[in-house]
Amino acid sequence: QVQLAESGGGLVQAGGSLRLSCAASGRTFGMNGMGWYRQTPGKEREFVAAISLSGGSTSYSDSVKGRFIISGDNAKNTVYLQMNSLKPDDTAVYFCAAGSARVSVKIAPDFWGQGTQVTVSS
Repeated sequence: QVQLAESGGGLVQAGGSLRLSCAASGRTFGMNGMGWYRQTPGKEREFVAAISLSGGSTSYSDSVKGRFIISGDNAKNTVYLQMNSLKPDDTAVYFCAAGSARVSVKIAPDFWGQGTQVTVSS
């Protein structure tokens, strides 16, 4: 099993920035993709961004492209999400996700974190 621990959520004003972190532990051998999803009450969990830890290739949803930056540290099995120009619509619980590859994380992650709340005030 892989355990994912998120940190960095909080309250920020619109236009501000936040940085989320997620560290993986446990049986991480073969885990090459990490990423982020978010969910608001009554809605399905939606993909935000993913990264290949070994190659560095990234994927973003259209709603965050150009504002959010995902990065990773392969040696530490850690992924980061730098969120800039935040909008009230970005308010959600953000979940870290992991899998064997960036593509698999985007489609169907194998592991999930507990989530961290991000609230953007107008």
